[in-house]
Amino acid sequence: MTEGHRWISAFLDAHAAEMNAARNTQLAYGRDLSDFHDWSETRQLAFADCSERDIEAYAIDLEAQGLATATRARRLSALRQFFRFAYEEGLRDDNPALRIKGPGKVKRLPKTLTVDEVDRLIGAAETHGRNQGERLRNFCLLQILYATGMRVSELVSLPVSSARGDPQALLIRGKGDKERIVPLNDGARAALLAWLGHRDAEEERKAKETGKPVSRFLFPSRGKSGHLTRVRFFLLVKEIAAVAGIPPDTVTPHTLRHAFASHLLAGGADLRAIQTLLGHSDIATTEIYTHVLDERLKSLVLTRHPLARGDRDG
Repeated sequence: MTEGHRWISAFLDAHAAEMNAARNTQLAYGRDLSDFHDWSETRQLAFADCSERDIEAYAIDLEAQGLATATRARRLSALRQFFRFAYEEGLRDDNPALRIKGPGKVKRLPKTLTVDEVDRLIGAAETHGRNQGERLRNFCLLQILYATGMRVSELVSLPVSSARGDPQALLIRGKGDKERIVPLNDGARAALLAWLGHRDAEEERKAKETGKPVSRFLFPSRGKSGHLTRVRFFLLVKEIAAVAGIPPDTVTPHTLRHAFASHLLAGGADLRAIQTLLGHSDIATTEIYTHVLDERLKSLVLTRHPLARGDRDG
């Protein structure tokens, strides 16, 4: 048993004794704290050394994974209680979670962006980056994300084989290993070809220098996963939003997925088609986007109806 597991075990024992907590509650705390333990271990970070910044990074990672607000709030609540226990028991000299706050209340409708905001975001991506390679990659990432509405995890882990041959569409492996095909517009295809040319040249150069094989991912990285991570892309979108003059706290990669669906529906697309493109197993999940159509219809009534224009018969 690791030191981290011993701390968790001690906390759960104390919590059960003091709060007379139900078994299900104890199990939930155990799962949440084990998740943080696993996250910490991948970063070679001991509980005794965790800082406030580390916990904030974990919170960002949870959001980047697309976890529900309630799930993220519960996990951060567990951490606040855990580190308070560690401080009170003398396991630590401080409480790094003292000022950590949970996410805000759940909002019924997903945040989205206007078409103009998306245009500004994609335009900013084309110029944001330390070098030409990063700019080509960033532009390609946002073009494909908005063109396809794919999930962040699906985008960053795309195999490079899926981009060969100037494809008209991409084959995506989504949740539950289900496959779907999403078409690419001309802008996304052009961005993809430009990035692919640079990426291949760089991968071949690195392979010659190191003797290692080229990456199998479209967006390679030197990290453990071998590809750009969800967390890095999450932060990258925030950076690009700031450059575009859009409040970063209103934009995430998932916001662009919402924009893709909302703009399609507002343009007259069929709800079933959007369900297929998004990879939703249940159309009830897709139906939340009908709020866009509702707003459009409301606008039509208020601006196009004869009475709204002051017209009168006879």
